[in-house]
Amino acid sequence: MKFSVFQVSRKGGRDNNEDRMGYCYTRESGLFLLADGLGGHPNGEVAAQIALQTVSALYQKEAKPQIQDCTAFFTAAVLAAHYQILRYASGQGLLDTPRTTLVAVVLQDSGASWVHCGDSRLYLVRDGELLARTRDHSFAEQRAAGVVKMDSVSRDILFTCLGSPTKPVFDIVGPVQLQQGDKLLLCSDGLWSSLSDEEIVRHLTGNSVSDAVPDLVESALRVGGQGGDNVTVLAMEWETPDAFESTRGVSTDSVTDGVFASTIQAGCLDNIADDLDEAAIERSIAEINEAIRRSAARRG
Repeated sequence: MKFSVFQVSRKGGRDNNEDRMGYCYTRESGLFLLADGLGGHPNGEVAAQIALQTVSALYQKEAKPQIQDCTAFFTAAVLAAHYQILRYASGQGLLDTPRTTLVAVVLQDSGASWVHCGDSRLYLVRDGELLARTRDHSFAEQRAAGVVKMDSVSRDILFTCLGSPTKPVFDIVGPVQLQQGDKLLLCSDGLWSSLSDEEIVRHLTGNSVSDAVPDLVESALRVGGQGGDNVTVLAMEWETPDAFESTRGVSTDSVTDGVFASTIQAGCLDNIADDLDEAAIERSIAEINEAIRRSAARRG
């Protein structure tokens, strides 16, 4: 695989930045993640970090060197992250649970598959056109799409997230075959709430992600002003011709079997009393394997 990548998170007018992002990869697969801890609930940044660590830990165990079944992987990973957050809340004796959004994409075999829960978004841009965008799990977005009928509702009201008392709702898409120059952008609502889809596509068109992303973030911060939200963006360009010459270009051709590279650091969770529940991770792996077995049996 060859891709160029750029990520940045900037604090807006909020007291804390509860956004988290990162990516990891093997020789034949890559995982890109972004989570936005929800305000109004305790320790949103912890929920976001737990989500990233749980999904990346499961990816490390399953990408050998590829994920066999992305749908099964995403299903198990999202639920594992959800229950890890609940476990943390219980262990800390919290009356309210930390909560977070999540958007994640797996790249392999020249295809992209993704999952999202909440209102952190994924954009796929090709030749100046918006090829795909996630639909927020918010009442406002559902109303705009004609799914629900409401006279007035705030865009901030989500009907699902990780860490809530109810089982999360999430959408899985893919694989979508990528072409050279395709750009994938993951972002928190601090970006898209300030900039239109058209503006985001325009910035990405004709620019490298290392040039487009800082401009996008600065534009969103200016629009948001003193009371604006934090802005976090992780973007990649597929099979960039000059990836080898750019300091932000990644080629996995020289990565050997069994090697796992990650920008997601466990050290960010130093204040959490317990480590991730390895037994829960192993149960999630068993669920993935069982889902793959059932899928193979149906095809046979």
